[in-house]
Formats: sequence, C-alpha cells, structure tokens
Amino acid sequence: MFEGMSEQQAREKILEQVAEYCDTFHTKKTYQKGDRIPYASRVYDREEMVNLVDSSLEFWLTSGRYTEKFERELAKYLGVRYCALVNSGSSANLLAFMTLTSPLLGERQIRRGDEVITVAAGFPTTVTPMIQYGAVPVFVDVTIPQYNMDVTLLEQALSERTKAVMIAHTLGNPFDLGAVKVFCERHGLWLVEDNCDALGSEYEINGEVKLTGTIGDIGTSSFYPPHHMTMGEGGAVYTDQPLLNKIMRSFRDWGRDCSCPSGMDNLCGHRFDKQYGELPLGYDHKYVYSHFGYNLKATDMQAAIGCAQLKKFPSFVERRRHNFKRLYSRLADLSDKLILPEACEHANPSWFGFLITCKEGVDRNRVVQAVEKQGVQTRMLFAGNLIKHPCFDEMRKSQSGYRVVGNLEQTERIMRDTFWVGVYPGMNDEMIDDMAAAIRAAVEEA
Repeated sequence: MFEGMSEQQAREKILEQVAEYCDTFHTKKTYQKGDRIPYASRVYDREEMVNLVDSSLEFWLTSGRYTEKFERELAKYLGVRYCALVNSGSSANLLAFMTLTSPLLGERQIRRGDEVITVAAGFPTTVTPMIQYGAVPVFVDVTIPQYNMDVTLLEQALSERTKAVMIAHTLGNPFDLGAVKVFCERHGLWLVEDNCDALGSEYEINGEVKLTGTIGDIGTSSFYPPHHMTMGEGGAVYTDQPLLNKIMRSFRDWGRDCSCPSGMDNLCGHRFDKQYGELPLGYDHKYVYSHFGYNLKATDMQAAIGCAQLKKFPSFVERRRHNFKRLYSRLADLSDKLILPEACEHANPSWFGFLITCKEGVDRNRVVQAVEKQGVQTRMLFAGNLIKHPCFDEMRKSQSGYRVVGNLEQTERIMRDTFWVGVYPGMNDEMIDDMAAAIRAAVEEA
C-alpha cells in the first residue's frame, strides 16, 4: 500500500482513511423519542480520532509534542502561566495537595496533623489526598440550592493548625470565591480550587471576570469522558506561581529535581557539576530527587485528543448553559415539590449537571427509580455525605483524623433528598424536553 511513498505521504494517507472511518462509523445517530438519555457522553468528531492516530503513529507513548501543545493552549485559555497535564482528575487533586506539602514552602508547608477546610458533600478524591498524607480535613456544611460551602462557617472552622481550603465548584456552580479568597488572604491560607466539574465557569471578583480554577493558588481539572471535555482519562493542574509550578512538576515526575522534558538531557547545562544533598559532587542531576513523588504523567495520545477537544470547548460551555436554562424553564412550575439549582452570586456557571432536591412529601428514591425507568440516567451528588461511607468506618470509631463543624444538616439533606441529571453538550432540545417530562411525571406520582 505504501510502496514508493515517503513516511509523511504514508501518514497523510492513513489519516485521510481514519477521518473517513470516523465519519462512516462514529457519526452519532439522531435521537429518537424513547432512546436512553445519559447524564453525560463524549462529544467528538474526526479531528479527535485523527489526532489520536497521528500521535500513535509516532509511537512516542509518553508525554511529548501534543502534551506540550495542550499544556500551553489550556494555560492560554485559562489565562494562567503554568499548566501540568496529568493522568486523571484524581491525580490532579493529589498533585495539587502534595505540592503544598513541599519543604520548599517553608512555614506555609502543610505538615502531618495540619488542617484543611473542605466539605463532605462532594467527590471523595478532593479529600483523599489529605487523609492519606496525614492532614486533617475539617468538614463544613453547604447551602441549598447552591450546593457549595456555607462561607458563614469558615471562621468557626479555623484553628491554629489550619493551612488551606480545598473545595470543589459543585457541578459547575462556583462556590463563593469572593468570601473564600478574602478568608484565605486574611489568615495566610492556601486556596485549592477543585475545578474538575466546572471548567469554563466564570466568576466576577474585584470587578474582573475570571475563569474558575484561576482565582485560588492552584486549580485542577478532569478530562474523564463525562466531564466538560475529554481525553479518556486525564487531568490538569494549573497555577500562576513559579514556585508552585516547579514543585508540582517535581511531584508529577517521580519527585525529581531535574526539569528536563521527556527525551531531553542537560537542559540546564549543569547535569554533572553540582552538589545535591549528601550525594557525590557531579552526581547525574536527572537522578536527583527533591520530593517523594509519583509518575502522574498522561500519554501524548491522550493529549492529542485533548488538543482537538480544546478547540471545540467554548461551544461546549455555551451548549451546557443553553441546556440548563431550557431544563430549568421546563421544571420551574414544580417549585412546590422540588428545589431547583441556583447559580452563586457573581457567577456564570459552566453547568456540569442539574441538581434537584425533593421537598418534604416527595420521595427521592421513588422519583429517581421512576425517572430511570423512563430511560433518563440520574446520579447522586457523589458521596452525599462522605463521612457516612465505609471508608470512614475506622475513623468514626476512633473519632480522630477529621473534624466536623456543626451538624452538616444540609449535607445530610442532600444525601437523603437530592439527585441530578445531565446537561452535556450532546443533548438537543428534544432530549431536554423529554427528560423534563420524565421528571415531571415521576414527581407527580411520588
């Protein structure tokens, strides 16, 4: 097939065929009434598949040119200086937290036993890195219908051991960044924005509209298939601070002190002429470790998909907002039975989902089961109340390892009465209307 062709010509021929294959076999079928309506799905075309195969033909396998391109372009979109691609959103949260444990941060270093203010109504991997490291999560309640941290409890949560606040923007709805930012600045605390469910959300602070994930010290994203954009698995950590960038890249890349990209040697020009720790003078800098790190890198094939997704991303955000608004309008007259979600003040969310809390007299479980029978996929607000899960059994028995401020009343209600449905950009108006009809019928029967 490739006789007489150069490698470049052969590659171009393959990629033409890949594009045709995608158009023929991966074109999404038109929605028909009665089809299942998932809460999320991939939205892609030939560009993602061509990029994926293009990367695979190089067979570089680890991070490379597509990774560098994606990091550069995501940082540009966000308006930050530094971005590090990782292999998942959970790894992004791990990397963000571990960055703050670096001895290079001096007195601001998070040490074992130090406290981090967070919430229990969310996804566990926002909290997992704290517990595994030996820090103490301090759980505060959230508000309904914003489903974000109740900022009036922040001062009550503070102690002499508090070092950071690390919380997520719930399903795309920004938490009160104005209040949280002021609190952190007043007390010299780090702020980590788990932005995994909120990429593209906007928040106005000090008269300036900024993207979530860029207002705190560190932001994180996830590119798992249901998320705002995808590369299969994948995530990112971003910051404007050079020292934090240096630390997080070290932790991501085995904990090494060297900053050479994969496949490059001696970028600094001092690979064999410096003294590190108690190592011999001139010990190879590529094998000097300044942190106890990991290998959290993504592959270039994942990054190749991400580069194509990022081009489409602004249109994804607009479609999510459109779908949310349409669904809200279709359910607004059920306010006697349901609590519908509200955006945080000063925010323009890039909605990940549509949260619904059943009022007294409406059984959430009956509603969810009825909606599912109509082919509409539902989800809980992740853990509901994380400290009620089996992973906390031993900690609850010993009453150590975490702290709770107040009684988490709204968190408990979310665990009992709340569910959500999707608004992903692959949904059209007919799907939104059919989903609303299914919810309406279920509520009326409950």
